[in-house]
Amino acid sequence: MSNPEVVRFGFIGAGMIAHHSAKNVHRHPRGRVTAVYDTNPSRAADLAAKQGVAKVCGSVEEMLADPEIDAVYIAVPNKFHAASVVAALEAGKHVLVEKPLAMNAAEGAAMLAAARASGRALLVGMNQRYTPAAQTIRAAVAAGEAGEIYHAKAYWWRRAGIPKLGTWFTQKALAGAGACNDIGVHALDACLFMMGNFDPVTVSGATYAKFGPRGLGEGGWGQSDREHTDFDVDDFATAFIRMRNGATVTLDAVWASHYPEEQKFGVELYGTEGGFSLDPLQFRHPGGDSYLVEEDLQRPLALPHGDRFHNLINHLLEGEELLVQPEQALVVQKILDAINESARTGREVVIA
Repeated sequence: MSNPEVVRFGFIGAGMIAHHSAKNVHRHPRGRVTAVYDTNPSRAADLAAKQGVAKVCGSVEEMLADPEIDAVYIAVPNKFHAASVVAALEAGKHVLVEKPLAMNAAEGAAMLAAARASGRALLVGMNQRYTPAAQTIRAAVAAGEAGEIYHAKAYWWRRAGIPKLGTWFTQKALAGAGACNDIGVHALDACLFMMGNFDPVTVSGATYAKFGPRGLGEGGWGQSDREHTDFDVDDFATAFIRMRNGATVTLDAVWASHYPEEQKFGVELYGTEGGFSLDPLQFRHPGGDSYLVEEDLQRPLALPHGDRFHNLINHLLEGEELLVQPEQALVVQKILDAINESARTGREVVIA
């Protein structure tokens, strides 16, 4: 980087998540968002005005040719992840891309190859593993406190949480899948991270669309334009995953359902010596003549700042290890692909 004192970001995509992301960059004393591009010029101008971004670019090419930009944040529909990431890496930019990694594992593998060839950093924005609770459980599991983790449950249930109906989120051609790719990726990634296990062998999955096609279950997320009429993705996905070491994982990703709460995100780990839950944060294990439920867990955190943008900035300036390795994100993508393939065929899918 030409300026070692600060990491200057260009944002490709100026939707709702980009506003949150810009705030996180600016919380770091050595991070700055200096340019933004969006296919909708008014969205780009709005982000620039509200987040103090100096430059609105007229095209992606203009942004990637700018020598004053060190890293690019990509928050566009999933269909455009691969092409955007590869172009940014080939232009010599470091990249933080929103989840999921890509539309499919083949695209994801090409992205990883481009990162290796460019020598630039590629970070996938799996923000749920950055939380203090997730890092606490990971540290405890790595220390062997729960013994062998043989089963886990990962879930994100919503009663009415479909991103705006009629937007790219609800179109298979742009999103790849619905709840599975949107929130299932978060629950799955956080679970595998806490387990310390990214080695799946088989996946069985089922998906449903019971609310979205009826125009029901919309939530409040998203600034994307309503440009579509059909709902052709899942609003409910469920899966059973076998790991190579014999452990198993169940996953539920639900945009809309008759759930008793507005929403619930969680991971539960079951080990031979104890069990963990993410929300509420607990460690349950025998203790002498009684059974203990610890709730005030204090374990060393790998990244006390708990933020993906801070992680990338610190990585580039100080060598801090990236919490999300792209190879792990590719494994998650393979599982997402397998869930949807299993749902389509009605058969278990083997992951090579």
